[in-house]
Amino acid sequence: MIVVGLILLIIGFVTGISILWTIGVILLVVGAVLWILGAVGHSVGGRRHYW
Repeated sequence: MIVVGLILLIIGFVTGISILWTIGVILLVVGAVLWILGAVGHSVGGRRHYW
C-alpha cells in the first residue's frame, strides 16, 4: 500500500493530476498507520503483522 501510494504521488506530481496526488497521500498515510500498528504488536485485519 505504501508503494502504490508513492507511485501515485509521483505520477500525480509529474502529470499535474491532483486527484492522483490526493489518493497517493491517503494510501501512503493509511499504509504507514497499518505498518506502525503491525510493528508494535497489534493485530491488523486478523493478522499478527502487516506487510
